[in-house]
Amino acid sequence: MTSIFSKIASRVIPAYIIAENDLFMAILDINPLVKGHTLVFPKKEQDYIFDLDNNELESMIVFAKEVAIQLKKSITCRRIGISVIGLEVPHAHIHLIPLNSIDDMNFSKTKLSFTPTEMTEVQNLILSVS
Repeated sequence: MTSIFSKIASRVIPAYIIAENDLFMAILDINPLVKGHTLVFPKKEQDYIFDLDNNELESMIVFAKEVAIQLKKSITCRRIGISVIGLEVPHAHIHLIPLNSIDDMNFSKTKLSFTPTEMTEVQNLILSVS
C-alpha cells in the first residue's frame, strides 16, 4: 500500500512543502507538537529508516540538517530537536521540532491545530529565509 508520504511526494495529496530535492522532501506536520514541526522523508518508499542504505541515510541526515538550519533561522526557539519514531506512518521519516523546553518534544501531549491560513503563514515564514 502506498504511504501518505509517497502520495505527497507524487503530488496526489497536498502538503505544506518547505524543502525538496530529487531524493527527499520536508513538509510541515499538520498535527504539530509546536509551530514549525517538520517531517523529513525520502521520496523512495521505505518503511524503516535503518533499512535505507548508508548513502541514503547519510544524505537524508544532511538534508534534515539543512532544513533544521532553515527552521532555526525562521522559528523562535533555542534549538531544533530531532526524533525518529517510525510507528505512526509506514514510511521512514524524521521529526524536526523547534525546542524551547524538553516538553516541546513530548509526543504524548495534545497536538496543536492550525488553520490552513496559519499553516501557509508558517510555510511562507520558513521559505522566506535563506
